[in-house]
Amino acid sequence: MTDLLADLRAIVGASHVLADGDLAPYERDWRGRYHGRSRAVVLPASTDEVAAVVRRCLEARRAGEGVSVVPQGGNTGLVGGGVPDASGTQIVLAMRRMQAVRRIDAANLTITVEAGRVLEAVQAAAADAGLLFPLSLAAEGSCTIGGNLATNAGGTQVLRFGNARELCLGLEVVTAQGEVWSHLGGLRKDNTGYDLRDLFVGSEGTLGIITAATLRLYPRPRAVVTGWAACPTLAQAVGLMRRLRGAFDAELVGFEAMNANALALVRRHFAQLAQPLAGGADDPPPWSALFELASPHAEETLRAGAESVLAEALSGGEINDVALAHTEAQARGLWHLREAIPLAQGAEGLNIKHDIGVPLSCLADFVAAADAALETVVPGARHITFGHLGDGNLHYNLQAPEDEDAASFLRTFEEAANACVYDVVDRFGGTFSAEHGIGRLKREELVARRPAAGLGLMRAVKEALDPLGLLNPGVMLPGA
Repeated sequence: MTDLLADLRAIVGASHVLADGDLAPYERDWRGRYHGRSRAVVLPASTDEVAAVVRRCLEARRAGEGVSVVPQGGNTGLVGGGVPDASGTQIVLAMRRMQAVRRIDAANLTITVEAGRVLEAVQAAAADAGLLFPLSLAAEGSCTIGGNLATNAGGTQVLRFGNARELCLGLEVVTAQGEVWSHLGGLRKDNTGYDLRDLFVGSEGTLGIITAATLRLYPRPRAVVTGWAACPTLAQAVGLMRRLRGAFDAELVGFEAMNANALALVRRHFAQLAQPLAGGADDPPPWSALFELASPHAEETLRAGAESVLAEALSGGEINDVALAHTEAQARGLWHLREAIPLAQGAEGLNIKHDIGVPLSCLADFVAAADAALETVVPGARHITFGHLGDGNLHYNLQAPEDEDAASFLRTFEEAANACVYDVVDRFGGTFSAEHGIGRLKREELVARRPAAGLGLMRAVKEALDPLGLLNPGVMLPGA
């Protein structure tokens, strides 16, 4: 093992192989649920260095040293897929030094960036070129584009632009054999065999290590209108979304929903955040909706259209009140309220998280059925329900009652609550993992709730591309 670390230091530089000191930022996940122990953390600066590290680790694995590689981006994942296990034998391959923007092709509406570039910095590079990279999520100030692609991240604008997969036109990947596959051309059409790009996107570092990507860009909108509405029920929030989509089609780029409990936590832990509606701080509505419209047309036209549609929604009873942002700062304030929910949950203590997706047509019925089913399983729990209503993805979470210890609540009720919620999800033809991935947290659910034929195909792909199980073993597929 000593020779391995010496060789890795020769590849990336001695100061970029961390084997001593406080490695907790690399060995503990964002939620604090998974704490591992690595043999070393290696920070390569180029694709060639990544390939050389993988080849050396593969050599050690073939020699029986028990080495494996855990690729890591910004370490903001929620399912334990980017941190080492407790064995002390794994190499964490942290990609954060690879941050270059290799190319912006404004005519082709593409940007090619390295995997360690933070999402917010990708957005900024696109903006500097007068263009838009629309992937947006709460962790964008620290998550990396490689991690976003490895987990097929979703976020707040999937309704208009799709998941990370839809925004990716090409990849550069280091395989489990230490070879480099590069396909970064940025073509919209390329039917030359299997779509390997889509194979690696969403594979959570188990099939290859993404080192660079070519991403879709879009023209920046001329006008943006952001609004906040109070809705009596979730079904009426869905009705508002359908009304806006019918009126604006692709100009509706985001639609989020939050229940009263979710915003109550935000008020408790982030009281400085302004409430958009009168009385919102003291008497929140059962549901609140945050929506955003973006258009190439003049703002006056977009705003007038929004006001007309919202007036119809008010008269139709879909909303009780509404506020439109008049400045960019006000719009950011509305988004801060939404994005503060997971932070407030973390401040409140460990909780039971569900990242579910069901068809939009039955979303309200799902929540009603799940709420009722959980009353006999987790009585008294606070239901913190929020998420990307426009694409049917809700974070259906459970917080301990206010007088109970959060960690004890998680240990006692998580397994039964998960089974209850996922059973209801299955009844409505949904998924138990809409955007966060499988990681280690949900791998047994994957085996239990997905068809055997599909699992067999997944195992066959893993065996073909990584026969020695070098890359992220134990993540996604148990025993793989």
